[in-house]
This record gives sequence, structure tokens and C-alpha cells, in this order.
Amino acid sequence: MANTAARADTFPKLLALNAREFAARPAMRHKDLGIWQSWTWSETLDLVRAYAAGLSRLGVKRGDAVAIIGSNRPKLYWSILAAQALGAIPVPVYADAVADELAFVLKHADVRFAAVEDQEQVDKIQSVMDRLPNLEWMFYDEARGLRDYDHSRLRSMEDVIADGRTALAADAALGEWLDNEIAATKGSDPSIILYTSGTTGTSKGVVLSGERSIAAATDTVNFDHLDENDVALAYLPLAWVGDHYLNFAQGMVAGFCTACPENADTAMADLREIGPTFYFAPPRTLEALLTRVMIRMEDASPFKRKLFHYFIGIARQYGERILNGQKVPLLGRVLYGIGNLLVYGPLKNVLGFTYVRTAYTAGEAIGPDLFAFYRSIGLNLKQLYGQTEAFLYVTCQPDGAIYSDTVGPAAPHVDIKIADNGEVLFRSPGMFTGYFKDATKTAEVMTPDGYVKTGDAGFFDDKTGQLKIIDRAKDVGRLVDGTLFAPKYIENKLKFFPNIREAVAYGDSRDFVTVMLNIDLTAVGSWAERNNVSYASYQELAGHPLVYDMLEKNVAEVNRSLAADKVMAGAQVRRFLILHKELDADDGELTRTQKVRRGFVAERYAPLINALYDGSSEADISTEVTFEDGRKGIISARVKIRDMKVEPSAALEKAA
Repeated sequence: MANTAARADTFPKLLALNAREFAARPAMRHKDLGIWQSWTWSETLDLVRAYAAGLSRLGVKRGDAVAIIGSNRPKLYWSILAAQALGAIPVPVYADAVADELAFVLKHADVRFAAVEDQEQVDKIQSVMDRLPNLEWMFYDEARGLRDYDHSRLRSMEDVIADGRTALAADAALGEWLDNEIAATKGSDPSIILYTSGTTGTSKGVVLSGERSIAAATDTVNFDHLDENDVALAYLPLAWVGDHYLNFAQGMVAGFCTACPENADTAMADLREIGPTFYFAPPRTLEALLTRVMIRMEDASPFKRKLFHYFIGIARQYGERILNGQKVPLLGRVLYGIGNLLVYGPLKNVLGFTYVRTAYTAGEAIGPDLFAFYRSIGLNLKQLYGQTEAFLYVTCQPDGAIYSDTVGPAAPHVDIKIADNGEVLFRSPGMFTGYFKDATKTAEVMTPDGYVKTGDAGFFDDKTGQLKIIDRAKDVGRLVDGTLFAPKYIENKLKFFPNIREAVAYGDSRDFVTVMLNIDLTAVGSWAERNNVSYASYQELAGHPLVYDMLEKNVAEVNRSLAADKVMAGAQVRRFLILHKELDADDGELTRTQKVRRGFVAERYAPLINALYDGSSEADISTEVTFEDGRKGIISARVKIRDMKVEPSAALEKAA
């Protein structure tokens, strides 16, 4: 397939090739009203051509920006291809973006047309229409609730496709014109604009070209031996580079089938039905899955709990070595085989991982314990390190050489070097062509010799030769006594525990480390139910003394782990608190990819941080929140603070 892909330098050209090579093979599936529907590559080409013809009749032309807003649905993926077929530029936007975020992207990208999922997205756009003078048309997939809307600038995608199909059938010249438009688009032309998550400020529009995107995807398809027989579940946000690369680009290059779940709530159930062979999950998803497993085990019989924990212990001892093809004693293999029959196999089946050959995680660092758990039960989980500006892959781990504390060597044809200040720099086949309408920012992230500055601090491990990412370069600091402070390293250890959903550590230029925690409402709520602990809200449960006791044990265990690390032993957590509300992207505390906006959180919760360091046992805080309907409100609370015992350093004891 790589040779076929090499002959196409844009995705519409690649679609035409796939329709010839894999005509009757499934290109896409979607579960709608409980029923799976499929479209072959040949059918997909016909639909995209009709859609493109319909869009052209409504005024879409080369160079226009077309917003794509919604969850993973076939018609939104086809909207991307139909726009690209006309030489227009798709601009995906996060489906859960609030109206102001939506308005910023659509205005900045000069969007003239918007392909949206449903009434919710139509309403959000209409609420900010006064800021979008260039917007001419909206096309929607789901018609429910929109019948009585003004359709003077609103049409269903079905109607647009039907109109295009009729026009193509009636006018052969239109089809010839469309073929010429597809051929006229060069591989170096903009293929898509993906907006960054905005961890450190305003989102930037990353411009990617077709030829670079296809080149990068071809390298990783070959690296992981993907082909037309593979299946992937598309549940990641359309606007995230991970979805556009792993599902869209790799699916187009390999010719595999991309399956869309019915909705976000059914994604994990749909995962079991689809049985993907290639799978990606950010750490937060893997944490949530493990939390669900642990909750179910707490509700199981004592015998089942004992059986589960015994064989998980066997898996931790032998699982990764077996997966890596290393030597394992015969008894270990026998016990692991029994465990696979009784525990690991059924567990992977429940999670939908039975047929997964290759699984990746990325987005932010994953805790080594969480990573080891999945690999120990036989899931070939690997880490990659990437950025939107690289079109995802900067590094990836080859089979048989996988380490929990590294993100792998450079991906195929990627060049990495470490700057004098420890920052990771790269050049890659999929490198962006620049930030949209921001030459200054583009110049800032580029080195004179053509490398991109990642903003991350890292180094190559002496033993493995693989890259280790410490943290965001700007976030790595030191305590007053000189101890290295890498907040992500501490936070990931804390988030391994099912009870802890989010953690934010502080300590740079301070005397000691403190953390603010969010409880996982599912896990802690289940615990509360089992232990007859009543509560009326997240805030009430988070402040409960017994919940503090439970999380204190988790923090103590992390401190014991840090004590064994000679570099981080001095960065143990001295004090912690449990926030009265969940950190939320709608409140600006997280990005749309669920990364903590550390600076914003520090500013918003400054009274709590001050209390963590001035010896207070509690602090008052009032926080503005955004409700689901867009209304604002205030949550006030008196937050308790707990002191922690510092464990003696194993390294220091050994030296003594």
C-alpha cells in the first residue's frame, strides 16, 4: 500500500486510488440507532464526489475555509474530503468548544462554510453570528430539532449530497471539472488547519500539507504493518491531530476500515463490538478504563477478588517479559497461561482489546504503573511522542524494545536533537508549513537549521537510546534546596490511583512540593456507596474526611515511590488538598484535549496555593463556573489541607 500511497500527494487523489484497489472492502462503519452501517471504498468515493459537487453549487471554491464541527461521524469525515476535493481547506473545531472558543477559530480562519453535526452546533454558531461576517452556509448531519429553523443559510448534508449526485448525473462536464479540480490541487497546498489545544495561551492554526501528511502516515503504516485488513475505532476529537493522523490519514494510506461509535457514551461498548486491531487511547482514557475495572472488582465476591489480584501479581512479574519475547521460567509461563485463561483474556474481552495487535498512548505522559498494567495483561501498548506541528509522530516504540519511562527512538525519517538548554528539537516528514496568519510565531518555533522547538525538556537514555520527556521545559524547575522539580512526573504517579482523576503539583522555587487533587467521582462515588457514605454533590464528597483519609494513603504511597528515586527523593509531597470542583475545559482550566493549563490554574486558585505554603489548615475559595447551558455561577467552599509525612530517601540511607 505504501507504493500506492506514494503516487498520491493529496487525500482526494488517495481516495480515488483506494476505490480502485479496495473497491468492495469497507472504508467506514457507523453505529446508528443500534445498527452498524458500512460503506465501501467505492461507495465512499461516489459519496464524496457527489458531496463536493453539491458544495461547489453552493459556492465553495479553492482556498475557502470550511469548519468541521462535531463528533466522529462519516459525513463529517466526508466533509473533510469533499472540501479538499475542491481545493478548500477544512478546519476542524472541538465539538465541546463553547461559543466563544468556536467564534475565535471560525473568525481567525476566515471560515465561509461550516459542516456541523447537529442542532447543538448550529445553535452555538448562531449565537455568535454577529462575530462571523464571512460565514455564508451551514450544513448539518442530524436533522432532529432543526425543522422549524430558518433554512435560508442552512441545509442538510443529505440534501447537498443528493443535489450534487443529481447534477453529476445530468452534466458530464461537471464530473470532468471536478476531476480537474482534484488533479489541480498540489501536494504542497494546505490540506487542513488544526488548531492547537492552547495549553500555554491562545490556540494557533497549524497548517499541514497533503504530501507531508501522506508521507508521515506512510512511514508509520509501514512501521506498524497496518493494511486494508485492519480496523480502528474513531472516538477521538475530530479537531485533535491524533484523530486526523491515526484514523483519517493512516486509514487512507493503509486502506483500513474506520469505525465511528454511536456516541461518546457508547464508545467503549462499541469498541467491544468492533474488535479493533489498531487502537489509540490517551492516558486519561486508560485511567478511566482501569478505574472501571477496579470498581467492578470491589463489587465482586471475595473469591473473585482474590483470584484477580493473585493473577494480576503474576502478570506484573512475567507479563511484560513474555510480551517482549524475553526468557521466562517454565513455571512463570504456566501460571501466566492459567491467568490468561481465567483473568487476562476475559478482561481484555470486556475492554474490547481481544484483537488489538498494536495500541498506542500519547497526548501527555502516562504513569509507568498504568503503562505496565496494560502491557502485563498482554496488550501491546506502546508510547509515542508527538505534536500537532509534527503531524503527530516524533518518536514511537518498536516491538520488543518498549520501556515505560521512555517514548521510544525517533519515528521513521524523523531527526531529533537536544538543544543546549535541554529542549527537544525535531525535523519530520509531516512537519507543518507554518502557523496560519502568524509568521512571527512560526519563526519563533523554528531554528535556523530547520528544526522545530517542541517546548519540552528531554534527553536520550544512555542504556536504551530512547527519548525521555521530563516535562514541559517551562514547567521543570527546582526547589529552593536545588532538588529537581518535574510536576508531571509526580502528577502521573498520583493519577495511577483510581480515586484521583487530576493532580496539579507546585514546588518550583519553593521549599517543598504541594499538590491540588481532583477525585474521580465514579471511583470515589462507588466507594461511598459501598461504605454508606452519603453525599449530595461533588463538593460535599470531595471535602469528606474519609475521602481525605483515602487520598492521604495514595499520596503516602507516591512519597514512598519518590523516596526510592535518587533524583526526585527530595520532591516528595508535603501538603495536599482536594479541590471543591472538577477542573473543567469550559472554565478554562483544561484544554480541549484535557491537559491542565497550569498557569491559569495557579492564578485562579492562588488563595489555595498560598494556604498550602503558609501553614494554614484550611482556606476559603470562590470560583466562577460555567454550566452546561452556558450560564455562569459561583461555587464557594472552605477547603481543608492535609500535611504529609516525608519518607527517608533510600539513596541517602544507602550512602550512609
